[in-house]
Amino acid sequence: MSTISTQLRNFKEPTKDQLTHVFFSIPEVPPVPLKDAEKLGSGDIEKMDINAILSFGAQEVEDSYAGKLHLLPPYLAFSSLDRKSVRFTLPLSTVRRVERLNARAGVYALSLSTWHGMKIIVQLTSLRPTADLFCSLLREALKAELQRGHMKAVKGFVKTCYSEGLVSLSGVSDNEREDGSLITETKEGCPPPETEFHGGLGLQFKFPGDPKKLREASKIKLWTTYLKNHGRNLTLLRYPQCTRLVQVGLPNRLRGEMWETLSGSIYLRYSNPGVYDQLLLDIQGTNSTSFEDIEKDLHRSLPEYAGYQADEGISALRRVLQAYSHRNPEVGYCQAMNILAAAILIYMSEEQTFWLLEVLCDRLLPGYYSPTMHGTLLDQRVFESLVTRCLPMISDHFQAVDVQLSVASLPWFLSLYINSMPMVFAFRIADCFFCMGPKVLFQVGKAILKINGEKLLQIQDDGGFLSLMREYFASLGDSAHPESADPRTRAITRFQELLLVSFREFAVISDETILSERRKYRNEIVNSIESFSKRSAIRNLKTLGRFTKEQAGFIYDALYKAMCEVPPPPTTRIGIPTFQVFLSEILTWARNEKIVINGFQQRIDCEVAEHELIHRLFYFWDTSCKGSLSFQDLVSGLDGVMFNDLMENIEWFFNLHDKNKDGYLTKDEVLTLSESFLFIFRHEIGDAYLGAVSKFMTNAFEYGDSLLPQHTDDKTGATEPQVIGQNQPYLNLATFRMVVLADEVLESFFETDLSASFRLELVPDLELPPASSGFLGDLWSNIATQDNKKMFNRLSDELGKTIGKHQIIYRPTIGRFTKLEEPTARESLISPPTKTTSSGSPLNTVITSSSSSTIDSSIHDNAPSSASAFSPMPHLKAVNAAFMERTPFAIDDAGDDDDDSDLDMVHGEDDDQVMDEVDAFLEAHDSGLTEADKEAAKDLLHAEPVK
Repeated sequence: MSTISTQLRNFKEPTKDQLTHVFFSIPEVPPVPLKDAEKLGSGDIEKMDINAILSFGAQEVEDSYAGKLHLLPPYLAFSSLDRKSVRFTLPLSTVRRVERLNARAGVYALSLSTWHGMKIIVQLTSLRPTADLFCSLLREALKAELQRGHMKAVKGFVKTCYSEGLVSLSGVSDNEREDGSLITETKEGCPPPETEFHGGLGLQFKFPGDPKKLREASKIKLWTTYLKNHGRNLTLLRYPQCTRLVQVGLPNRLRGEMWETLSGSIYLRYSNPGVYDQLLLDIQGTNSTSFEDIEKDLHRSLPEYAGYQADEGISALRRVLQAYSHRNPEVGYCQAMNILAAAILIYMSEEQTFWLLEVLCDRLLPGYYSPTMHGTLLDQRVFESLVTRCLPMISDHFQAVDVQLSVASLPWFLSLYINSMPMVFAFRIADCFFCMGPKVLFQVGKAILKINGEKLLQIQDDGGFLSLMREYFASLGDSAHPESADPRTRAITRFQELLLVSFREFAVISDETILSERRKYRNEIVNSIESFSKRSAIRNLKTLGRFTKEQAGFIYDALYKAMCEVPPPPTTRIGIPTFQVFLSEILTWARNEKIVINGFQQRIDCEVAEHELIHRLFYFWDTSCKGSLSFQDLVSGLDGVMFNDLMENIEWFFNLHDKNKDGYLTKDEVLTLSESFLFIFRHEIGDAYLGAVSKFMTNAFEYGDSLLPQHTDDKTGATEPQVIGQNQPYLNLATFRMVVLADEVLESFFETDLSASFRLELVPDLELPPASSGFLGDLWSNIATQDNKKMFNRLSDELGKTIGKHQIIYRPTIGRFTKLEEPTARESLISPPTKTTSSGSPLNTVITSSSSSTIDSSIHDNAPSSASAFSPMPHLKAVNAAFMERTPFAIDDAGDDDDDSDLDMVHGEDDDQVMDEVDAFLEAHDSGLTEADKEAAKDLLHAEPVK
């Protein structure tokens, strides 16, 4: 039962607004409560975007770029026309001043001053009324931020960012080693230095790799210059040079802050102060299955790193994972989260790591770390498709020798390559991932296959594939061209070659490509996972009873359909609402089926029946008294009724109504049992069943009274049964059996009809949310919704009633009698029976308008279920194998600061080499402006504010 999950079917394609938020890394803002909105004098401020030209306030620093300016309260964002050259996301609370510039005629320009003193000039190129409206909305949004007090929070927040001290005049490097870790050794009597800014375990246990080989000093120098001119943390402007510097590799000390800035998790940390600390207080003294799983994996998380050989690292990792699983119980904890969290904690504080995990699991890698891992399996299918398209020879060879690509690629994606290659290189890929998005995983993966293409064509099995990949990753620090005569060519490492192939040859893989491929294969993966979950659930049953596996599959299908219609709480069991829907799928008298004819259409409506008998059946099958049912409970419960003979069914029905299980029915329970009969027979034709219930009640009370102790009246001498209370034992099983067998209709019901009313049939495949298929497809999917269909049915019914053609015909639940029959005379088990006659006539009438009747009809629409060829089993096995052990790499060892190195050179010359490497990744960026536009933008740099 624990494998049953309906979340996959709840997926909806992201809207345009959601995609915009994802692009700008903006978190979803919770709605402001109505009382708070009235108190602050502002409700939901309208969003708006406008065409604009962005110019940098500092002259000769950056070119001007045309694009779109977005007002997404409480954020202001900009993206260039190509959506990759320039963009920024600014919290409105960091905007200190907005002025309109006194520019040449026809130019509408604004000057924005940010917290860090930058001046951004935005030329609004839309029509004047549109520009006025945008400015008005911007003014309202800024006022709202001021009233909420968010602008006061900026000062305290930026102090937690390392970049603030880096660009300050004093600097923060006095107490740091070359790799960025802190010097904790102090003179006697001097306390260790205290820092306000956040940092990870690397500050104490050093960062992986040799700082001289990684050229940490040069990278810090380049980033310091960039951050001084282009803002930092909350106000960072991402120009082409930012992407170039990220591709070269972030310096150890800045890596954590840049990860949260580029991913957008910094905005979550900024807008949720104190949330992480409160979560730690909430989980104290609690326990859960996720906590137990976390404990198992703690010491298997990057054990080669010194920080996780100490209690400080293990405790920090435990707190982060427990806090996340507590905040997101539906996701909980998934194997692989420990690797990611452990790697991130080297560079980030616990709070920073927590919010970055939130962004990773919810936005960057949705579904990767869910119980079904559907996001990972989907991206593996997308990756296989891209390999088939771009590297057909490798794909064909893998199919010929039956090598599963996902055996190696699934751990790559799950751990962001951290568990597969040396950490110093995996963190470089993580830098690009947080900057450029999930497409980096696909680009790097394809580049790995292409570079090793010739060797891959020689492998014959999965073992050879994994061995080849292990050897390649271990050699990433070696020269890619060791025999070249050119020293600069020899200096190019295999990892640099990997990035070059990834971002140049596979630059065609864009975010749009990934989204399109995901839409294409989503339904295939959902069907595959559901099929696998079904087989697992049936295989994990303790007993099938007298059911076959196929019949158990029908029960599972009905249960899954019910869970999709009425999702249960996030547990492994279902409650009464879901049980009612499930029962209506397999039990004829648990649903109301009616044929509706209104002159415009003829349809069959099926409604879930509501009665005390269904609740009684729920608790009857709840043998563990947990107030909910598992898949095993349903199978066992159905097994106890569907294969019974006459006597067993009578005993089952008796026990169903014997509340205290003492072997007797009270008078109230006899009345309740009679009401159950009436509920089951409510749509049957004629009065045969009504007469049978009436006869049952008469005989039951007559014979029940005769078995009671007799009481003789002293005055009259008459003998009468002793009076007992309504809740006293009254009718036993033997008497109940005798009363039932005295009636031919009830005997027939218990002999065949009761078991036959439980029908296990093939459930038609549920419709999955349709993939986007262009404008017309989206328009049709928005029109043809279930709500709109119900609205049309109601409208047609009202029109049918108006013209007198509305008819409702109820379908009988038993359907044995098709003629009206007069009820037979009541027979007594005590007094002699009297002869009776019955007459009947064919039923050939229907009731119009609001009246109802029943007919004997049966309509079944069964659609064959389709089986997907894609199996998730190899992927799940690969995950378990991949995270059991991680290969240690010597290159990840922290370097000794005192060692001399041939790579130590003059800073100026070293900087040039770093920038040469930067330029190797840069292609020309088109600003989208003509020469005239550029001249106009330059003029705005000297424009004065309007007075």
